[in-house]
Amino acid sequence: MVTAGDFRNGVTFEMDGNVYSIIEFQHVKPGKGAAFVRTKIRNVISGAVTERTFNPNDKYPTAYIERKDMEYLYNDGDLYYFMDNETYEQTPISPSILGDNFKFVKENMVCKVLSYKGNVFGVEPPNFVELQVTQTDPGFKGDTATNATKPATLETGAEIKVPLFINEGEMIRIDTRTGEYMERA
Repeated sequence: MVTAGDFRNGVTFEMDGNVYSIIEFQHVKPGKGAAFVRTKIRNVISGAVTERTFNPNDKYPTAYIERKDMEYLYNDGDLYYFMDNETYEQTPISPSILGDNFKFVKENMVCKVLSYKGNVFGVEPPNFVELQVTQTDPGFKGDTATNATKPATLETGAEIKVPLFINEGEMIRIDTRTGEYMERA
């Protein structure tokens, strides 16, 4: 059990049948009246962020989120299959759970699979991936003001903006959290 007075950033707890994680917290002691804890909490499963105040004496059960490294194997159209590298068990995951940044993941990449009580609710790809540019228009010298970009299609099918000097066939590094070009690989 965790009390609201012990809330810190990153603490996960159960409330009203949902699992929440603390994003921000502030202990408030007004001049008049009882103290309280003002928080910003994220529903771990849906991703919704809400602000809420708690009495410091409120108690909630602690929630343990399991983060396991699993290798992405393949997609059969309806499901995406991940393999536990220790037990070699395969886990099918629905595309609705994967999120937008999964478009940068190619087969045999290791991702973090997030689960609570055995139910998978999210997949975190690696923060940085190296992918090949499969299609982009050529950039011409003198074509630019500053920081000019052009669209490029990657080997996973994802489209991002890259600088004009990137050509087809080049390997580039991408930040999967923002979906932005970082550098040549």
